[in-house]
Amino acid sequence: MRNEKCEITVAGSLLPSPEEETASPLTGRIVSWEIFPLSFRESLDGKEIESNGPLSTKQQLTIQKAFENYWQVGGFPGANGLDQQQRIETYQTNWNAILASIIGHHNIYHPRAVINLAHWLVDNTSSYYSVSHLTDYLKSLGHRLRKSSVVDWLVGFEDAGLLFSVNIFSNSPTRISVNPRKVYCIDHALVTSISSGILTKRDSLLENLVFTALRRVTPEIFFHKTKTGREVDLVARLLTVPGQERAVMLVQVCASLADPRVKHSEVRSLSEAMVEQAVAEGTIVTWRTGETIPVGFGTIQVVPVWQFLLEMEPRT
Repeated sequence: MRNEKCEITVAGSLLPSPEEETASPLTGRIVSWEIFPLSFRESLDGKEIESNGPLSTKQQLTIQKAFENYWQVGGFPGANGLDQQQRIETYQTNWNAILASIIGHHNIYHPRAVINLAHWLVDNTSSYYSVSHLTDYLKSLGHRLRKSSVVDWLVGFEDAGLLFSVNIFSNSPTRISVNPRKVYCIDHALVTSISSGILTKRDSLLENLVFTALRRVTPEIFFHKTKTGREVDLVARLLTVPGQERAVMLVQVCASLADPRVKHSEVRSLSEAMVEQAVAEGTIVTWRTGETIPVGFGTIQVVPVWQFLLEMEPRT
């Protein structure tokens, strides 16, 4: 493009097309590329706020203020600069358009059931679900459907990059199949614009934001249950050196550790998982606080969410 006079047209879709649909009309190489809403660092770049290297206290305060705006606005570029009502309407329009695309692409004959399912999932962001429970819920609303249809719709949500499901961290297919899954949305501000607000709390939204930061880096994300039944919110397999086994990252998400009982519970869950997975460092993401906590098997880094988001997307 720099040396030749040429014009390039980039076309995209919310949903993947079957190979037989893409291979015949196109020649050359077909490349799939995941596109996410703006990350926090991209949001800072758009505002020309420096976020690289050692940061002064003033720079940190500027970034924290920018994060508070990002928390409200989210990562959809079209929502930036709008007032709250306009922003909510924009997100709702995007939501409806994506659902309509999913329904049309998969020739779904129960559109209302798909919409009800999507709303239940976004209302329960960062929470557990089972296909049986979802099927029973939809049947209680009067929908006649099979469990296999719900499975297909969940796949459709993920293919569209709208809602993501996470399994328990295990090598056992049986353990994976008998345990519930967790659900996350592509953007935390989309959740607040669509959900009823009854079940969605700040901790859930914060966990969703941490999930999307990890999802930009790797699709291999899970949750973990220790041998004593304690939960670690997120486990990510991160690529280190090509050809080597992926490193395991353990992440707890808790807006505040001010309550000593909450702090003890979060630290105990994470430290147990660190021992079980032979991981020397764990992470607790909070709203603002940061500290280093020594534990028997290593250390736990407590980091504010804005710092975690920047660390997950270093400068290239």
